[in-house]
Amino acid sequence: MFNGFYEELHEEFREVVREFVTREVAPNYQEWDAAHMMPRSLWEAAAENGLLGLAVPEEYGGMDLSDYRFRMIIDEELARADCLAAGLAFHLHDDWVLPAVLQFGTEEQKEAWLPRFMDASLITSVAFTEPGAGSDLRGIRTKAVKNDDGSWTLNGQKTFIGNGISGDAALVLARTGDSYSLFLVEKRDNPGYQPGRQLDKMGLKASDTAELFFSDVNVPAGNLIGEEGRGLEYAKAVLPQGRLALSAAAVVVTDTVLTSTLQYVKDREAFGQPIAGFQHTRFQLAEIAAQLEAAQRMLAAAVEQHNDGGLDQITAAKLKLHTSEFTKQAVDTCLQLHGGYGYILEYPVAQAFLAVRLMTIFGGTSEVLKETIAKDLLS
Repeated sequence: MFNGFYEELHEEFREVVREFVTREVAPNYQEWDAAHMMPRSLWEAAAENGLLGLAVPEEYGGMDLSDYRFRMIIDEELARADCLAAGLAFHLHDDWVLPAVLQFGTEEQKEAWLPRFMDASLITSVAFTEPGAGSDLRGIRTKAVKNDDGSWTLNGQKTFIGNGISGDAALVLARTGDSYSLFLVEKRDNPGYQPGRQLDKMGLKASDTAELFFSDVNVPAGNLIGEEGRGLEYAKAVLPQGRLALSAAAVVVTDTVLTSTLQYVKDREAFGQPIAGFQHTRFQLAEIAAQLEAAQRMLAAAVEQHNDGGLDQITAAKLKLHTSEFTKQAVDTCLQLHGGYGYILEYPVAQAFLAVRLMTIFGGTSEVLKETIAKDLLS
């Protein structure tokens, strides 16, 4: 990000994160990428370094680092080390599930779950999407039926679930009669909670993604998040932070790829001169740099709004639409400037190209975001 965005305390935190990434993540990442899975030991190491559940309040044992700039530093350091899938796994846990518990959980739920969010004993996933329902959550078919004792019986199928195999619990949106409700469903002691096949993705392979199956899963009454029937409302309420997280990741990746591309075009020669000597190359890089700073400034304003508790759905939708589409195009341009080397997976630009293709899909497709923005404009 630009000068002045971070303060001294953030840079001190960066030193902790950078040391963690250098020691625990980067040396093992290629092995995890090949295995399509990151081990529990990574989460435990992150917990030991205080990198999970940053926003958990002090009364629950947390550091109350609700300033979103701290989360962005984790993204930046993982991106610089070309360990993007670890960033995605942490995002799901900290930017989607944790906010739901913080905003809508009961005191009993917070006391029971929040310490586990931080110590890596409860790794979570977001189970909204289904084979027949993606961005349109009203189309979900997973059902929870209330039992006489107040507990629930859950049946259904979810797909494209990050941390689906490695996770211990899922934030599940389910039909409850004619409405929708939100539950935190734990895998422990629930034989009907079964991850399906691991999905083979284009990129971000070290982060496991799978189907989830729920067959007569018993969900205690105390695992209902908020009030019955308000699940869609709660799901929409966590969208701004989730989309802020994706936008931050998009900007971070673009900045990292641009930096490496600048060095590449200075070093690589063609027709007797560095690639950077061609006017077309310089113009492309200048355009990316200008658009990147505009995206950074837009992101910084959204971070300030989020920190003040005022980031709304429309602003977050505009931010994610702009940053994700820009990143997709910018990384593609940088890959082209690498020539044949850009197509080789050992080059970070190739990994980034595969990773950012998710940006315009996950957390609301660009088409859905345009509809959201247009509806607000024309209301």
